[in-house]
Amino acid sequence: MPSRKIKDVHLPEVLFEFRRVGKLTRVVAIDPITGTEVIMVGAPGYSQRMLKRLGARKLAYVIARKQRAEEDESD
Repeated sequence: MPSRKIKDVHLPEVLFEFRRVGKLTRVVAIDPITGTEVIMVGAPGYSQRMLKRLGARKLAYVIARKQRAEEDESD
């Protein structure tokens, strides 16, 4: 069975929370379907669009990794 890759993960909706922590921006990205949540910190010079893209990418990576682990357990 082929393993899951980031590009195989479809995220129709991602919820974001942005919070300023000192000079950095803390980003929380949540997939409302699976309830998976990731946290990352970005440089203050990054645009919100860039931080959203990076947060969604990290979220897709974590979901793909979880799916791979579940597939490996079922084999």
